[in-house]
Amino acid sequence: MIRLAANLGFLWPDRPLLARIAAAAQAGFTAIELHWPYDTPAAEVAAACAAHGLTLLAINTGKGSGPDDFGLAAIPGRVAAFAASFRQALDYQRIAGGSAIHVMAGVCADTPHSAATLVANLQAAADAAADAAPDMMLLIEPINPRDKPGYFYHQIERAAQIIALVDRPNLRLMFDVYHVGVGQGDVLTRLARHLPLIGHVQIAAVPSRAEPDEGEISHPAVLATLAGLGYAGWVGCEYRPRGDTDAGLGWRDRMGLPLA
Repeated sequence: MIRLAANLGFLWPDRPLLARIAAAAQAGFTAIELHWPYDTPAAEVAAACAAHGLTLLAINTGKGSGPDDFGLAAIPGRVAAFAASFRQALDYQRIAGGSAIHVMAGVCADTPHSAATLVANLQAAADAAADAAPDMMLLIEPINPRDKPGYFYHQIERAAQIIALVDRPNLRLMFDVYHVGVGQGDVLTRLARHLPLIGHVQIAAVPSRAEPDEGEISHPAVLATLAGLGYAGWVGCEYRPRGDTDAGLGWRDRMGLPLA
């Protein structure tokens, strides 16, 4: 059975975070993932998840303090700022009860210096997480060049290379079908090839990033492939609703697959 999680960075955008958590439970989701929840105290998120029977999955590390920042892990000269950002995320997740952290690389060219910076930062973060929260998973995610020009990596294969260089068991790949579909294509082949590295999957329509019931990618085929491959993780619904979030959730019933 494919397990779906509500991405509350995009779903129910007209509501504050705690109300989005309640809405996700009311809509039948059993897990949530967040982007940058730091304005809401972690203890309040933990209490809301407990009250509604929800599992908290990943949050993102902070974007950074600069106007063009979108993560810090690969930025040379900002190692201390990254360490503080990661510690913030790790401390938040330990209190909130979350199970994963998306470590954002940032906007910078993929040079030997930035690659070495990223590898060293990810090793330090993975070791810190293993010491403080042994079950915490770290995730890295390529972002397509149309949505975020200049992001450190745009390709799944480059992220897989970085994971190999970091060589830590708690670092995994976030396979976002939308980003792979927009930036590379051949989604099903890449899913199968990289399955051993995948810790989390996200979905959204290509190219609109709306509900996963339109566009170039057959999401029933994606989910059927995941089920056939024996994928046991969660699938995050990280899409921008075309209109009212609840009104658009009918796509789940139309998939024709056992979904949770």
